[in-house]
Amino acid sequence: MGKATGFLEFERKSGDDKTPKERVENFNEFHNLLSKEEQINQGARCMDCGVPFCQSGITIKGMVSGCPLNNLIPEFNDLLYKDNLILALDRLLKTNPFPEFTGRVCPAPCESACTVSMNSSAVTIKENERFIIDFAFENQYIKSNPPKKRKDKTIAVIGSGPAGLSCSYYLNQYGYKVDVFEREDRIGGLLTYGIPNMKLDKAIVNRRINFLKEEGINFYTNSDVCINESLKTKVFTEYDAIVLATGASKPRDLNINGRNSKGIYFAVDFLKENTRNLLNKYENNINCKDKRVLIIGGGDTGTDCVATSIRQGCKSVLQIEITKPLPKDRLYDNPWPEWRKSLKVDYGQEEAIDLFGEDPRRYCTSVKEFLYDASEKVTGAKLVKVNWFKDNLGNLKFREVENTEEIIDVDIVLLAMGFVGTEDYISNFFKVDLDNRNNIEADYNNFKTNREKIFSCGDARRGQSLVVWAIKEGLDAAKSINEYLNLK
Repeated sequence: MGKATGFLEFERKSGDDKTPKERVENFNEFHNLLSKEEQINQGARCMDCGVPFCQSGITIKGMVSGCPLNNLIPEFNDLLYKDNLILALDRLLKTNPFPEFTGRVCPAPCESACTVSMNSSAVTIKENERFIIDFAFENQYIKSNPPKKRKDKTIAVIGSGPAGLSCSYYLNQYGYKVDVFEREDRIGGLLTYGIPNMKLDKAIVNRRINFLKEEGINFYTNSDVCINESLKTKVFTEYDAIVLATGASKPRDLNINGRNSKGIYFAVDFLKENTRNLLNKYENNINCKDKRVLIIGGGDTGTDCVATSIRQGCKSVLQIEITKPLPKDRLYDNPWPEWRKSLKVDYGQEEAIDLFGEDPRRYCTSVKEFLYDASEKVTGAKLVKVNWFKDNLGNLKFREVENTEEIIDVDIVLLAMGFVGTEDYISNFFKVDLDNRNNIEADYNNFKTNREKIFSCGDARRGQSLVVWAIKEGLDAAKSINEYLNLK
């Protein structure tokens, strides 16, 4: 696929980002794509490797290798190289209904498994994908495609994040009537209120929502079926199947002294409030302007908090992580085609380095206590260094390092330590069983819960994960629900 010698002739090249100084002035997307000619050259780098692990989506040592959606990557790379973008779009949409999302926010496990990456830089698979879909939208190749026939069964999808949208899309294509219920004031779930605008412009999300509406899907906002009295009975009596795609939205908390001080927020609430402010144009209730910000937790959410704090005009930002930093390069025990475990400087850290002169991250650091004043407003945090070790059973544990306590001044604390499953009121209302990680227990083959006609997919079932996995789960759940309804 691609040009047989393309990976030898062309170096990997990505589009340029705007400089940190330019992009922190607003919440706009800041990544620029290459020209068409340059992107075609990148498609040429896809080699005829025989076994394309990039599209395998297999699990190795508990980590995904290759694309979970099994995107036909060598095929669309080859078609990009041949400048046949219409057919490249067709191959891309065979497996992925929303490449405009994954082309922006997916961490690209496909590139970790790219054969070229064994000895050189991986093919720019993610950027090639985004180029194809953005080119298609710009040239109006994307058209709504309602099903030609409708079935006499109706399905309720609870939650409109990537899993809910994916499941709804495929169920609608099967011909079912689909009603999607969203408790927020806008459709999109974490695509709208979890991922900052500079990573995924909400106009991109709204554009796709409008196509889904044209194709016949009904969306209802401000509609929490677990609380809304008019919906509580309706959802059980008027639908032939129910899909719980509510996400793993219960944030992990800290049980330490001073936790209830004013000025300490969950990261998800902070990011949601900022996006709501941008979209609805009202005063932000969680504002970091001229504040000293402490972010607890690494990962993408922590990075998003760093970048958002900077754009709000924070005075300083510190991000602490209890774990060790990843190595700068692959280690011998993390060989290709495993998911590449290596340290990266993401966009938020780049901006902090440019603005404040240093990386905001501190590793092997924990917080012991929050300090507060007479009005119960947080004023500081007591930090301590930790060492990691293996106990006699080989389990990895940590201990505090003596004489390393440090008190820092803070005005706002953001907890970005991940999520611990489905919110209790959702599982209680639907009376569904939970697994040992507090996720909705649903069969990994058919997505059925313990309740008749109730299914679950996405983060609600598998726990906090990637957008690409949520889309995959929605697709597979739709197939299972179709089989279930065809037997009734």
